[in-house]
Amino acid sequence: MNRAGDPYVEAAVQRLLTEHPDLSEQGLILRRGEGILLVQGEVESAHRREEIQRLIRENFPDVHIECDIGVTRTQAPVEVEEL
Repeated sequence: MNRAGDPYVEAAVQRLLTEHPDLSEQGLILRRGEGILLVQGEVESAHRREEIQRLIRENFPDVHIECDIGVTRTQAPVEVEEL
């Protein structure tokens, strides 16, 4: 049974991301769709994105999760911007 449309699952995933001691991730948006739970936002590294996906799938194996999480550039640009 896919519980992606369950608002309690959405709240539980949000709580997991916020309260997990290694993540404390508050910047992601969760949206319920037809049979999926969509996780959107940006994080500072690909490793963090992978850890978020792993943690959600591990704790909610019966929920179809789609992750649209981008990685924010955290390094200084190497090119000069022309104005």
